Amino acid sequence: MGIVSALVRSSFLVDSVYARAAREYDLTSQQGQLLCALMAQPYGMGELSSVLGLAKSSLSGLVDRSESNGLVQREADPRDSRAVRVALTDRGARIADRFYTDACRRIQDLSTGLGDDERDTLARLLARLVLDNKVPVVFVGDRTAGPQDGTELGTSA
Repeated sequence: MGIVSALVRSSFLVDSVYARAAREYDLTSQQGQLLCALMAQPYGMGELSSVLGLAKSSLSGLVDRSESNGLVQREADPRDSRAVRVALTDRGARIADRFYTDACRRIQDLSTGLGDDERDTLARLLARLVLDNKVPVVFVGDRTAGPQDGTELGTSA
């Protein structure tokens, strides 16, 4: 299998596992990504649009739906009184934490057929692809965890 096929098929595999986990928490994949992104801090709409790779109109609909489900709330931006930031509600934070932990475990389990050295090599190579292509830091694990501990989730293309 070539690199293109391997990367595309692995992307589909991770997306499928992520979507399955999201459904079990009554979330869409995009809602799961939104909640995970907001675990670290609230974001302005422009920042979220960039981080999640969504058009502002798509992001507005996603935030509206998530807000109506009690997962997120809009709050005043302390640096700019004209702007709003999106933050997790208490309910959203609880769901995000459980979803994040479960999705990380499921994605980590995809590599159970690999030995420790193979897992470490795969993590290093994927991290290099992500860094070389300047993929934005999105999820909590990106900021707090090492690349080989299985706690990082990222968005896919």
